[in-house]
Order: sequence, then structure tokens, then C-alpha cells
Amino acid sequence: MTIAITTPTPQATKKMTFEEFLEFDDGTDFMYELENGELIQMAAESEINQRITSFLFAYFLQQGIAYYQLRMKTEIAVHSQRVGVRIPDLVVFSEELATVMQGATRSLVLLDMPPPLLVVEVVSPNQENRDYRYKRSEYAARGIAEYWVVDPIAQKLTILQWVEGFYDELVFEGDRAIESPVLGSLELTATKVLQG
Repeated sequence: MTIAITTPTPQATKKMTFEEFLEFDDGTDFMYELENGELIQMAAESEINQRITSFLFAYFLQQGIAYYQLRMKTEIAVHSQRVGVRIPDLVVFSEELATVMQGATRSLVLLDMPPPLLVVEVVSPNQENRDYRYKRSEYAARGIAEYWVVDPIAQKLTILQWVEGFYDELVFEGDRAIESPVLGSLELTATKVLQG
């Protein structure tokens, strides 16, 4: 569940800029996305979502992706009506991006940095539109080569491949072998991923 943060002050109607977001600190450990100038507090992940993300992290390591290219909960600046920030469940950096991020004081991929190779979002209840529609267009505009939407509710895994500025869609269900345009053929099925 995602909660929009509002306050009963005149500033509640004022949209937050990207620069203000970078400076924002409410004194808590909460993580926030910035969506069209509004702070969106990220809710605690369900057990199944955490298991799926951890499973994929470990699986990608086994496939030879270097540990320094894998990130959980890295912030990514995106284009929407305004510059916003998304926090995918899992991110695979390119070698170039990993080099740029080395020594960074905040795990934030800015617009002037190379895009990640791949992002993974695990769908939470009542967040389908956000993962299937809004983030799809934002990640495509950002030039992210591959976007996985893992949906434990609908029991499917959708892989979106970036082609000429838009995403082509491949849907995997059950025991159909997953084919990743970025990672190649995988000994992996939607069933295995969704079990976490």
C-alpha cells in the first residue's frame, strides 16, 4: 500500500521540485518516490514481494552479474509531467553506470547518467496501474533496456524490451521458460520466480 504524504498547511498544494526532493529529510527512515511533484511514501513490502526480489537478486548473481551491478531500492530519476523519482525493487546497472555510481553518497541515478540495463518491479495490491502504466512510460522515456513487472497477484511475469523509445511486451506464465532480451535464455520460469 502506498500512502501520499500531505500536510494541513498552505504548502500541501505546492508541488515539490526535484531539487527540493533531493534535500528532503523528514527525520525518518521512510523511502519516498516523487510523482508529479508529490511525495509518495513507500509502504513496507509484503513477505512474498521480498522473497521474489531476494530470489531474483541471488539468481542474477548465479548468472554471473557482478554484485556491484545489482541494487535493491536504488532511486532513479525519470521524466513524467515533472522530473520524478522511482524506486524499483531491483536494478541491474550497466558496467558504465556502475563506474559512474562508484563512490556516490546517495544511490540515485540522475537523468544525466547512463540508464540501468534492467529494472524489476514486484506488483503490490492496488498498485497495478502504477507498475503497468505509469512506470512503463517513465522507464521507456528513460531508455531502460528492459523492465520486468513481476505480478504475484495475476501470477505472471511481463518483460518489456525497449525498442526505438517504446516497450515491446512478452508475458510469461506457468512453466514457460523466460527469455530476457538483455540477459538471454534463462533456466527460469514464471512459476519459479513467483514462488520466491
